[in-house]
Amino acid sequence: MAAIARWCVRHRIVTVLLWLAALVGVTVASAVAGSAYSNDYEVPGTESGRATAVLQEAFPGRGGDSATVVWHTESGDVRGGDVERRVTALLDDVRSLPGVAAVTGPYGPAQPAAADAPAGDPAQARTGAEGTAPQEAQVQNAQAQSEQSQNAQAPGGAQSARDQAAAGTAAEAASNQISADGRTAYATVTFDGLAEDIPETQARALVDTVGAASGDGLDVEVGGTVATLAKGGGSHTAEMVGVAVAAVVLFLAFGSLAASVLPIATALVSVGTAYAGISLLGHVMTVADFAPMLGLLIGLGVGIDYALFIVTRHRKGLKRGLGVAEAARNAVATTGRAVVFAGATVCIALLGMLILRLNFLNGVAVAASLTVVLTVAASVTLLPALLSLIGMRALSRRERRRLAEHGPEPEVPTGFAARWSAFVERHPKKLGAVAAVVMLVLALPTLSLRLGTSDQGNDPASTTTRQAYDMLADGFGPGVNGPLTLVAEMEGANDRLALNQLSDQLRATPGVESVGPVAYGGGDTAVLTVVPDSAPQSQQTSDLVDRLRSDVLPAAESGTSLDVHVGGITAAYDDFAQVIIGKLPLFVGVVIALGCVLLLLAFRSVGIPLKAAAMNVAAVASAFGVVVAIFQWGWGSELLGLGRAGPIEPFLPVIAVSVLFGLSMDYQVFLVSRMYEEWLETGDNRRAVRVGLAETSRVINSAAVIMIAVFLAFVLSGDRVIAMFGIGLAAAVALDAFVLRTLLVPALMHMLGGANWWLPRSLDRWLPRISIEAPESREPARARIAPQRASGEGELVP
Repeated sequence: MAAIARWCVRHRIVTVLLWLAALVGVTVASAVAGSAYSNDYEVPGTESGRATAVLQEAFPGRGGDSATVVWHTESGDVRGGDVERRVTALLDDVRSLPGVAAVTGPYGPAQPAAADAPAGDPAQARTGAEGTAPQEAQVQNAQAQSEQSQNAQAPGGAQSARDQAAAGTAAEAASNQISADGRTAYATVTFDGLAEDIPETQARALVDTVGAASGDGLDVEVGGTVATLAKGGGSHTAEMVGVAVAAVVLFLAFGSLAASVLPIATALVSVGTAYAGISLLGHVMTVADFAPMLGLLIGLGVGIDYALFIVTRHRKGLKRGLGVAEAARNAVATTGRAVVFAGATVCIALLGMLILRLNFLNGVAVAASLTVVLTVAASVTLLPALLSLIGMRALSRRERRRLAEHGPEPEVPTGFAARWSAFVERHPKKLGAVAAVVMLVLALPTLSLRLGTSDQGNDPASTTTRQAYDMLADGFGPGVNGPLTLVAEMEGANDRLALNQLSDQLRATPGVESVGPVAYGGGDTAVLTVVPDSAPQSQQTSDLVDRLRSDVLPAAESGTSLDVHVGGITAAYDDFAQVIIGKLPLFVGVVIALGCVLLLLAFRSVGIPLKAAAMNVAAVASAFGVVVAIFQWGWGSELLGLGRAGPIEPFLPVIAVSVLFGLSMDYQVFLVSRMYEEWLETGDNRRAVRVGLAETSRVINSAAVIMIAVFLAFVLSGDRVIAMFGIGLAAAVALDAFVLRTLLVPALMHMLGGANWWLPRSLDRWLPRISIEAPESREPARARIAPQRASGEGELVP
């Protein structure tokens, strides 16, 4: 590490230019290649996955994605002349928009489209997750192809009958697009491409056109997959707010504008490079569309913090009389090693997601790890180069003047940090009990954690997608926003008879609102839509899926070769959540084990890794308690602009556990490494814990405040998933820094005494030796404290 720092300081201009070239080059490449994000929740081997595979095989032709225009009148009927004229004119305008292939509404004959909306499926069940469930569009194609096949097989003399049947079908479809009370109706707008290929400008044109039609007692909103695209990518307000707060905290901590700018500059360069790199990564593997924002969130937090630790060590070196180059080299050789170690723990925790073998999470893991790797690399290369460029301006004017007048002086922990450290030493049991109670109370909501996927019903109440969702639910029942797709594989006439009987059985099944007509395709495959009487996210709908799979469908299949699979958005999300839950214990166990091994090697102690594992679990549980209270229970979610309460995203525990374990390890490493150094020098556990806490608590707290500010700022992004991550990570960091690391951990270490550092001799001989800080870079502790004791300043007293 010292050699790397020395080269970067000597070639500081070259180092800065290389990083800027990397940033510009990757950004340009990303702009040329474009993005290729994909939210693929499908899990091979699940029943919903089988349903998707059968649909794709039987009905390979798929229409474009769609939006749903919904209108509601407070008085009268949507069939009234004035309403019909206004809406017909609106639909004509929509039909002429770029990218629109067809519009199917309740007024007049249906327009030809690649995929007509099935009866009872007004929202096409796409909800708010683009590209995650192709079943609904394929069902529509199946029905269209089935009708064409039936017409082609009709006798030539039955043309009139076919026309009458077609007219009857159109009339029935139109009536199904109007609610029973006649006050709500909808039309399906089908585009000529899939959501990932539709420009934001086309989606925005649709939303603006529909929005202009509201007024005079008529509410018109637009929902569905394409409408979601109109939200755009945001204005980066969250990032700017987070960076601004971080700059203020750094300036207050350093008192030097130049020193406070460097951590931010280093983080921005590394995170900007990673952000563009994630876009390129999407072309070679499945990467979720929230991965870049998640990378920004993690990268800005850890990047600024890592740089903060190194700059703090550099400033201490300057105050001790070291030259600029030597202070930078020493900072990287000491704290830089801790940064690399901490970054490695974060990456190991993130890459632990790969053991789940889920494509959706693999891309997120690699993308987030890429961001952390680049922030660590920038911290140990770009930062020392920048530190050498600003020279002594890393110190404030007052600090430079004092150094010139009095020369180097020993830096003794004083003030609140020293008093708090001594206070914890005197009352470890009481304070430890208080901290444990706080963590336990905050963790209680985690017991009611329910995993599921949010949809447009969770959007903020002011959005057009949320209002369209609510109008459909009020007019047609909550289940229309997430119907189930039943895909049947058949072999003969008996199976067709059993399938027709199944439709009647489904209508009599508790929890079913309606059942669509059977659509046959290819002779051996059929599809039908089941609309629940409960909302997609409700437990009742999940229970209905289980009831169909365990009771209703096996009874219908008995004695036949019929094989029916339950698919659709709700079923796919439930299956995804169950797979995550099943693999979560293994994942958490692996992450904890790897973290314990790293700490065991670093600190030569059994107690330190075990306490770290317990503290990490406590931080995760308490953070999830906060997330459940806000997002699942709805405590303040609408006030924060985060929309209606709903389930927690199924992938959130996995990603959050990875990130939180990594970040918790950061603070553990920086706190305990200083205690460990003092223990090696003095063999006094009480002094080691007291000195370590006093000397590191201020920088840890400053780093925590920066992380919390960055994470909370991402609540302003308007994205529910990113807001979950932001609040969860902010809560975890706050609890970890202010409750665990500065209270519970030192209290426990005081109570355990010398047992903190116990390691069996046989294990000590067998383990390889690694050091977080290079031994040659440590000052002898006695030499450092001797002058302080001689002057009476050596003891840390309140």
